[in-house]
Amino acid sequence: MRPGDARRVQKAARWLVRQHLARLPSARMPAAIAPRSLTQAYAVQDTFVALKAEQCGAVVGHKIALSSPQMRAMVGLQTPIAGQLHARQVVAGDAEVRAAQYGRLVVEFEIGFRMAADLPPRRTPYTQEEVAAAVGAAMPAFEVADDRGADYATLATRALELTADNAWNEGAVLGAPVADWRRFDLAALRGRAFANGTLVGEGHGADSMGHPLAALQWVANHLAGRRRGLRRGDLVISGSLLTSKFPKAGDTLRFEAGELGAVELRVT
Repeated sequence: MRPGDARRVQKAARWLVRQHLARLPSARMPAAIAPRSLTQAYAVQDTFVALKAEQCGAVVGHKIALSSPQMRAMVGLQTPIAGQLHARQVVAGDAEVRAAQYGRLVVEFEIGFRMAADLPPRRTPYTQEEVAAAVGAAMPAFEVADDRGADYATLATRALELTADNAWNEGAVLGAPVADWRRFDLAALRGRAFANGTLVGEGHGADSMGHPLAALQWVANHLAGRRRGLRRGDLVISGSLLTSKFPKAGDTLRFEAGELGAVELRVT
């Protein structure tokens, strides 16, 4: 990276940190520092995540965003985007979050995978069978995100900023891990979301990249392409099976992921 580009990346990452610490509404990044390419956007993300790690802990996993063609079309990208998960923002078991800690809380309903083996960088793309063999457990998961009140109508012009902003991730809540997940057809798995006991959405595993393992495969190959990889113990959340929800204080969400079980999130 050229010195000028490196300075631009640093400035963009620090701008994002200031925006988040002040809990400012989502705003367009100044043109003088905004990423000009997807490669530069990921460089900003890496720097932003490294700065955020001081408060939120080390990176312990990854997420995929824009895992459906409809979402990619909305923001004008031909590919999903990846984000990174911090240790102190990943909770195992039913959890509670405070709405006031977010500009606007967003929750998605996903299948999580815990890796049991490394998938190191390599030139040959990983197959779905190879990534499946490296999975130790699967579980229902909420992604917790903060869009800070973003105007979704403008996302088509802000896709690189979304990438730089770690795809808005602010953590994950995990249900109990299921080691014998291979007994189940994850593509056909039925996901159901409830808010305060009322059904508010339904989807299937196939609604993310055609199969949750296809989403995991994409993450593995994306990381390999960036000379990184998945490591044993990493968590990957594989994209929402249904539309995002915007819970308020007092709401309780429940996600039932078929044979994988359920997980709950309370918002105070």
